[in-house]
Amino acid sequence: MEGITAPQPASAYDEADTARFSAEPDKRPGRTAFQRDRARVLHSSALRRLAGKTQVVTPGSQSQEWDASPRTRLTHSLECAQVGRELGAALGCDPDLVETACLAHDMGHPPFGHNGEQVLNDFAKDCGGFEGNAQSLRLLTRIEPKRFVRAESVTQDTAPESDGGRLVSVGLNLTRAALDAATKYPWPQGAHPTDPGSVKFGVYEDDLPVFRWARRGAPPNRTCFEAQVMDWADDVAYSVHDVEDGLHAGHIDPAALLSPVERDEIWAVAIGRYVPHDTDPGQLAAALDRLVAQEWWPHGYDGTAYAQAGLKNATSQLIGRFCLAAEGATRSEYGTGRLTRYGASLVVPREARDECAVLKAVAHRYVMQRADQESLRADQRIVLAELAWTLTARAPEGLDPQFRALFETAADDRARKRVIVDQIASLTDAAARSLHTTLTGRG
Repeated sequence: MEGITAPQPASAYDEADTARFSAEPDKRPGRTAFQRDRARVLHSSALRRLAGKTQVVTPGSQSQEWDASPRTRLTHSLECAQVGRELGAALGCDPDLVETACLAHDMGHPPFGHNGEQVLNDFAKDCGGFEGNAQSLRLLTRIEPKRFVRAESVTQDTAPESDGGRLVSVGLNLTRAALDAATKYPWPQGAHPTDPGSVKFGVYEDDLPVFRWARRGAPPNRTCFEAQVMDWADDVAYSVHDVEDGLHAGHIDPAALLSPVERDEIWAVAIGRYVPHDTDPGQLAAALDRLVAQEWWPHGYDGTAYAQAGLKNATSQLIGRFCLAAEGATRSEYGTGRLTRYGASLVVPREARDECAVLKAVAHRYVMQRADQESLRADQRIVLAELAWTLTARAPEGLDPQFRALFETAADDRARKRVIVDQIASLTDAAARSLHTTLTGRG
């Protein structure tokens, strides 16, 4: 049957990898634990909501400049999953496990993308901050309704009353390997192993019990091989597709990439944001030159069907180029065996990372830095900040039934504030604006 693969050999993934936080019986024989994980994420409401969350262009926005169907967080996640699944399979990972991690990696992102993430982090500073990756773990292990268990069997804090005893959610109850594979930053806030000031972290304080369970036996601060594959697939997908969308929209002029003045601006964006601060601009120039020299590189774009096909071919060539570079370098380092969990690290050549970083910088320079986009982002920040403080003053009014119940049983103000953050993070862009209008009376 299509989509069904043979169970993995015992040497690849063991019982600890396929264990679930709350043990549960299998519904149908013949499916692997990771196939179940993939199905749970694919059918989750949190994944569906990504269709209404910003990737580059606000979903549902009307503009003659943009395609009628711009990429969203959902389409990006699906594209990331396709890239990660194939790269992971080529290296010996369970493809369903890698695809699960790719589908789940952005599920915790709030309305308005990284812009919304910054607003919620400011709002939540006194209750543990906000980070999209930590929110993804929280969603997978607590917020997304799939399985409830008796409170005595887990260590989570709040739950509704049922049948005379407390029940608590364990979210989608994914396997240990799936939760670990979806974790980009395996440390709590302020514990970055090389940069204590980094805003990136992967778990909130009150989610540490399930995080520690998922990381049992893992080397401290190290991501598993499947998570590294997911991370590179994410970089490849969004760097390539953001440039594709920018060309399609007319915001990126391929001829500008040959201008010394324009190139200097691209390097200024890249250095410190997408490559280390001490990177030589000549290194980035060489990376862009390598791409421009390819026969499939789009030197112009006029929107015709022929040009669209050429652009799609360039997108496909870039994805293949980046994935084959990582596959070849990793195989050279570790040989031809199956590479899983903590048995290897993904090797991505510096040249491929530089090329990927240049594409990110091109999209940032010509798409994200446009004046109309900054004006839109300022408006989005106002909407989310006002929504957060209005809910603080009026909750449980304005909360969905799921979050209202959690708010009313929360132990203290800190826990109640976290519920408000969870509520806002779950909203689509349109739902955030609608709730803001409802509660404040302002559009």
